[in-house]
Amino acid sequence: MIAIRRAWIGAVLMALLVPAASAQPVVKDALAAADPVVGQLEALRRGDWEAAYGFASEEIRKQFDRQGFERMVRGGYPEIASSTFYSVGQTRAEADGLVYVRVKIRGDNGKSIEALYEVVREASGWKINGVVTKADAGLI
Repeated sequence: MIAIRRAWIGAVLMALLVPAASAQPVVKDALAAADPVVGQLEALRRGDWEAAYGFASEEIRKQFDRQGFERMVRGGYPEIASSTFYSVGQTRAEADGLVYVRVKIRGDNGKSIEALYEVVREASGWKINGVVTKADAGLI
């Protein structure tokens, strides 16, 4: 009886420890997933649209060629297209492998936004798969 109980407790502990051990790389990956967001923002600040496009996921590249990407970002995300300040906040890894990166951005138009980037892992590394934004009155 004691042996069965120990075996059961051992099995429960293993079940609890395996997900915790496998979650550790996800946390590290979540931090690394912010790199393409920062890289793209820096490229856009330099006006290097080719480099900025290089951070886009395969899915984004299917939807937009390089010039279309520039038009989309300039038209839909002017604060991202031309920022004067940004600050990376929380990164969050999801069970499905997606990572979300929250960034506060001030555009050269004087407006501040909070952007939530979706980042995906591809063969070539982390890539930006999309972004949603909202006004951010709290950014100084």
